[in-house]
Amino acid sequence: MRIAFEHKGILPVLKYGGIERILFWHMKELAKRGHEVTLFGHPDSKVEEYGIKLIPVEGDAKKVLDTLTKKDFDIIHLTYNYEPKSEVPTLINMQCNGQIGEKFSKNSVFVSKKHANNHGSEHFIYNALDFDEYPFEPKESDSLSSFLFLAKGSWSVKNLKHCISVCKKAKKHLHIAGGRSLMPSRFIHSHGMVGGQEKIDIMKQCDAFLFPVRWHEPFGIAIIEAMAMGMPVFGGPYGSLPELITEESGRVCNNKEELLQAVSQTKNDFSASKIRAYVEENFSIARLTDEYLAYYEKLALGESLHKDHPSWKLSHSPEDLLDF
Repeated sequence: MRIAFEHKGILPVLKYGGIERILFWHMKELAKRGHEVTLFGHPDSKVEEYGIKLIPVEGDAKKVLDTLTKKDFDIIHLTYNYEPKSEVPTLINMQCNGQIGEKFSKNSVFVSKKHANNHGSEHFIYNALDFDEYPFEPKESDSLSSFLFLAKGSWSVKNLKHCISVCKKAKKHLHIAGGRSLMPSRFIHSHGMVGGQEKIDIMKQCDAFLFPVRWHEPFGIAIIEAMAMGMPVFGGPYGSLPELITEESGRVCNNKEELLQAVSQTKNDFSASKIRAYVEENFSIARLTDEYLAYYEKLALGESLHKDHPSWKLSHSPEDLLDF
């Protein structure tokens, strides 16, 4: 197939990145399989060595997308809520929660079952990783003494506050990658915004990952990143987390008391090798690409994924803090 992508940032990303990394891995996988992949993107992107054609775009890319024709492309794949005026079918991969009253494209695909359901949809594809970028060195530890927080710490829905509180109370170390703590403690280690090898090095120091979010998390890429390094995940009960966290890969904690209990346990009941095997089986970039190709084929045949425009179906704002 002939597939067009658009992204304003430099690809591949050199440091911090979430959906940008997944988008690039997917493009690379498509090209490896023989599909014609074109990126309308930043002039400094270095994608051509991976078999991806780069068409540099400066300014508003939407004007360019509006002019694309079926003569050159079978599908346009975007990661934001915009339907080009082009005749080419467009798939929209939504990574975020919609705002109240916001309507999404009828060809939107979400990132988890719960994420889709919250928008009145059944169409989703889990995010995935290129495991070559997550070297796994089996570290079977008898205890859990060092924990990781990997998210934008200043965003209250990510709940860094409770992670700090339970680790200080349990006298366990917490490494914060994505923010800083303003409360001095010998147990709290702030690393700020990190990416690339620096992030991997911090992850290697940790035994488990804390993700007690207080909103309906669409997916949580950091969850599968931690699992790829063999870490169990102790997360909250909202959004995609109950779908992603199994008994062998972590615990769903319904409140601060349950999170404290999980952090305080003295024995590590999890197998790093089994966690890595679980994430490799279920969240590989090859699987993601298979599933997107199936959707591309439907759209190329003129099908629409939804009868009505998906929209946020819950009564409260998606960023209202949920109980924990």
